[in-house]
Amino acid sequence: MSRSPMFATSILTSALLLALSAPAWAQSHAGHAMTPPPSADAPTVEEDTLDHAAMGHGQMDHSKMDHGAMDHGRMDPPATSHGDADHSTMDHAAMGHGPANAPAPEHPLEPIPTVTDADRIAAFPPIEHGAMEHPQEIHSMLLVNRLEHWDGQHGNGQAWEASGWVGGNIHRVWLRSEGERSGGRTDSANLEVLYGRSVSPWWDVLVGARQELGRGDSRTWAALGIQGLAPYKFETSATAYVGQGGQFAATVEVEYELLLTNRLILQPLVEATFTARDEPRYGNGNGLNKVEAGLRLRYEFNRRFAPYIGISHERLFGDTADYHQAAGERARDTRWVAGVRVWF
Repeated sequence: MSRSPMFATSILTSALLLALSAPAWAQSHAGHAMTPPPSADAPTVEEDTLDHAAMGHGQMDHSKMDHGAMDHGRMDPPATSHGDADHSTMDHAAMGHGPANAPAPEHPLEPIPTVTDADRIAAFPPIEHGAMEHPQEIHSMLLVNRLEHWDGQHGNGQAWEASGWVGGNIHRVWLRSEGERSGGRTDSANLEVLYGRSVSPWWDVLVGARQELGRGDSRTWAALGIQGLAPYKFETSATAYVGQGGQFAATVEVEYELLLTNRLILQPLVEATFTARDEPRYGNGNGLNKVEAGLRLRYEFNRRFAPYIGISHERLFGDTADYHQAAGERARDTRWVAGVRVWF
């Protein structure tokens, strides 16, 4: 049966259109996301009610397609988080969690080896008593706070002030000395021997005796005092003396160290003396006798040796000033000083 040329042309055109549309359909279907099958409780949707044209498949009838023959590729399930994990299949004992009420293991997971005698000897070797060094229980120190030459308005001379101790942290024997020379003679000097006991980390109580030397008759005093570091680092010393004939005297001294640098130190000093009775023989009146105020600047080449320069003013008061003026001496004097401070 012969066919017309028009019929042959239409067949060729349909075949060409089908060949061109096949790749596009395959790409569109491959991009279609496959949804998992609905659960038993989920409502089913009839495929006839789906609008495949709205889904981009055109007029394709899925009811006539063999989905089983389509190779959609293997679709891996999405990675699950810790919350989606199936805990029934996990070995919680191996993970170290275990039940909340599980008892603690009786033995450690890695048993500790038993300590042997060799281990004990290695950790605590025997020590001979003769090889042990004990700290010294007796200590000592000597501080020469002032060893100076002075040049005043009415002469010049030398002066010193020193203190030292021997003992332990609580109980000590103190030695203190102070004096002055002028014109080749010792005008005044004293030596104190005191027992000191620490009553706090900053204060010592002292009791002992004082021996005066120099011009006039020498005298011995019983001494009772206190010394230490007052608040704001003021070095303070206050001592009361009881002498022969019922005479009572007292001395108060306050020092302060102002660090301009670690080695350059400015040291103000104030010292005052009192007596309770007039003693024309010794040139002392009752009440406030003498006040000395000084200012010394020292440089510490090391902590044990420090030269200094400074100025000192001394003034007598009351009957004491009158007694000294009657003897041809001045009631006040300003002196330039230069000396050294050392301790051992």
